[in-house]
Amino acid sequence: MPQVYFLCTGNSCRSQMAEGFAKAMLGPAWRVASAGIEAHGLNPLAVQVMAEKGIDISHNQSKVIDPDYLQHSDLVVTLCGDARDRCPVTPPVVERQHWPLPDPAKVQGTEADKLQVFRAVRDEIQGRVKNLIRR
Repeated sequence: MPQVYFLCTGNSCRSQMAEGFAKAMLGPAWRVASAGIEAHGLNPLAVQVMAEKGIDISHNQSKVIDPDYLQHSDLVVTLCGDARDRCPVTPPVVERQHWPLPDPAKVQGTEADKLQVFRAVRDEIQGRVKNLIRR
């Protein structure tokens, strides 16, 4: 069974959304997980914008990278430069992709401003996960 790991700095937004989409779109034929260099907690706006797409990530936990899961993944996707630069070394057989997406949690402004960025990042992640299916 193929295994994918989505990584970002805090495992609070981007990697959680990617995990949610991948579980929904790839189904039980894949093992899917996400993690961070650190665990920052699940961002409520990520939960909200995923619910708009009919995907419930409200029970997900923010977690740090599991070295064993990482080493046995077929694909590791980093969603920020920090995770790309600080991700532990993987065996050469592990495919790595980098999706340089902005951190929606860092957006300043009104709730509407923040939601706009969360939705844009969510939609970009959804498109990229769809491309994984076409592989």
